[in-house]
Amino acid sequence: MANSLQEVLNRAKSNKTENKQQEVVESTKNVIEKKTTKKNRGNTVLIGGHFSPEVSKQLRIIAAEEGTTNQALIKQALDLLFTKKGKKLIVDP
Repeated sequence: MANSLQEVLNRAKSNKTENKQQEVVESTKNVIEKKTTKKNRGNTVLIGGHFSPEVSKQLRIIAAEEGTTNQALIKQALDLLFTKKGKKLIVDP
């Protein structure tokens, strides 16, 4: 009887372990799906920098005043920089 009781306990423990492993696999799949289903940014890369909070605030104020986005303002600034440096403008969506 002790052996059969131990077998039942072992099976229950094994089932819990398998269930936990399955939960981890499903959770990992969900994380991967969320990462791959994010907004498709196409063939782009992030260009960034560290600036003082005042720079960020001023950029947001200008964006709000003009009804545009920070990204659009940065693109405009890069276009001006490329022109000033004699580089060709790069058409970017």
